[in-house]
Amino acid sequence: MGVDFAVDAKQNAVTCIAFAETRGRTGVEMEALTAVAAGLLTIYDMCKAVDRGMRVEDICLLEKKGGKSGHWKRVSRK
Repeated sequence: MGVDFAVDAKQNAVTCIAFAETRGRTGVEMEALTAVAAGLLTIYDMCKAVDRGMRVEDICLLEKKGGKSGHWKRVSRK
């Protein structure tokens, strides 16, 4: 599993992307989505003294390979 953060100073935004992999037949995307949510909530917690009006939004699955459902990729991020 890996988690990457990117700061966009012009948009006052932080992007978080998590990668997860397993050899089992489980919905590993749930672990990746949970990692993103926890990461962004940590950013919120660290920055809330500056701006409590921040939003955590657009958490979504970008791509999934394998498992019963096969390969799936989001066409658009919005």
